[in-house]
Amino acid sequence: MTNQVEITNEKGWQYILLAFIAFFGIALEVVYAFVLGPLVFGKPPEEYTTIQDILHWVVTCITWFFVAYFLINIAKNKLSFDIFNKSNKMKLWQWVAAFLCIAFALYVGYNQRAGFKVILEYKHLGWLRFIFQYLYYFAETVLILLIIIFAQKAFEVWTKKKTVPWGGIICAITWGLAHAVSRGYFDIQTGLLATLYGFLFGAVYLLTNRNVKISFVVLFFMFVL
Repeated sequence: MTNQVEITNEKGWQYILLAFIAFFGIALEVVYAFVLGPLVFGKPPEEYTTIQDILHWVVTCITWFFVAYFLINIAKNKLSFDIFNKSNKMKLWQWVAAFLCIAFALYVGYNQRAGFKVILEYKHLGWLRFIFQYLYYFAETVLILLIIIFAQKAFEVWTKKKTVPWGGIICAITWGLAHAVSRGYFDIQTGLLATLYGFLFGAVYLLTNRNVKISFVVLFFMFVL
């Protein structure tokens, strides 16, 4: 019995480690933006040219996609956990709840910026920067979802409770709270809002019956709206 408990605890720690690797993978972008970028380009991120911005986003995306590929394969081959396993079909109320989450993100984003984020960013960035900025958002959403998936699995292994959004809780206190300092200065409003979003992202994963593809689409729209 003791050995079984130890094995279970160890497997839980392996999953939570994958979740934290996903988080630290996202955090590498801070190093790129505020350490390596200024060293290479000789200027802070807010002064980058279009090409420098694109290079930063491309390097970041390559890093994030590599981390995601590594984590997904480790989970599948070492822990026998395929994140793309088939899930139960969603009920009508679950679809409604998922769309309400997107609507909530749209409402908050619109009021926060006095306009739609997509339109405002397109006008501000121009079409070329816009394309690469949203590729960057795509890649970040992948790692955000992986934080949620692996943290959820870890706590389910430990607690046997599958209806609690453990992944959202961990996403909130890692990715979410980190946004309080993500711009190089302390911004409590951004940090609290991202914390709320992190929790909601985890709730969406459960709402979709752990369907990775549907979860990703909902999270991406919530993230970019």
